Amino acid sequence: MNFIKNIFSNKQAKQFNLQESFPLWRGLGRGKIALFFLLAIQLTFSSCEDEITPTLAEAPAIVVIDAWINDKPEPQVIKVMKTQEYFDNTVPAGVSGATVQVIDENLTIYDFVETTAGEYTWTPANGETFGEVGLQYGLNVEVDGVMYNSLSQLNAVPPVDSISFTFEEEDGPFPAGYFAEFWSRDLLGEGDTYWIKTFKNGVYQGKPSEINIAFDAGFSNGGSIDNLIFIPPIRFGVNSFEEDEDGNFQAPFLPGDSIYVELHSITNEAFFFLNEVAFQTNRPGGFAELFATPLSNVVTNIISSNENEEVVGFFNVSSVSGNGKKLVE
Repeated sequence: MNFIKNIFSNKQAKQFNLQESFPLWRGLGRGKIALFFLLAIQLTFSSCEDEITPTLAEAPAIVVIDAWINDKPEPQVIKVMKTQEYFDNTVPAGVSGATVQVIDENLTIYDFVETTAGEYTWTPANGETFGEVGLQYGLNVEVDGVMYNSLSQLNAVPPVDSISFTFEEEDGPFPAGYFAEFWSRDLLGEGDTYWIKTFKNGVYQGKPSEINIAFDAGFSNGGSIDNLIFIPPIRFGVNSFEEDEDGNFQAPFLPGDSIYVELHSITNEAFFFLNEVAFQTNRPGGFAELFATPLSNVVTNIISSNENEEVVGFFNVSSVSGNGKKLVE
């Protein structure tokens, strides 16, 4: 478990002797060096205190299609929306009147019916689930005479065998508490990709920093990690490290808490899409943002029939396995 704490301790700057490392600092006392850094930090932060609201050019609204569906025995929802201005923090309005279908390679048609503005739902019959592992599926969405299409494949997923808890004593900024870990083995055959979703006390942990994805049993392709148990950073990625109002880490789990872990099969394209989403949205802010890559739309796998009508979003069909556990001390 200590490797988890090492991840966070690595955020702290390592101490070194500036005077030995850089000749420029020779001849300066430690007090002057410290004063220099204090002044530099003060100037840095004071230069970032002013809040500005630049006038941005108006951009045409773009269709957004959020089509992540799976084989869980529950209604499947595809959302159709449009983008809005950058400084508009309201929930994007849904697009009504669209036609939404998913068709498999055997020409089985799944009609998604609009239930609320912008939300289109397919409801399985009793005992029915969406799709069949191994088949390809096509997405067809028509909005104002423009067709948007995409393809995805429903891949297999291994079972979540079990979940365990480990108690850790207080260590530095980390309070005493329990850490969760799920156990599962990657399927045989290279190139399987997964999205691990965590629910704590029934609440989905969906912040950008909590996107937990795997390529085979590890972080990326190219390693000899096929058909292995998922590596520890992914198994322990189900823990959410919240901070209190003083900035101190809280224990991920306490007696009485429950956890449910879902393992979703995703396509390789969906893996890279989620990886880019995490990169674009999990941004720490502050001074580091001056050197960060500018925000941009994540590449989509949805194609517009009209080259003048852009589209963003993603289409993926998943097979899902899951397991849960309540922490009893």
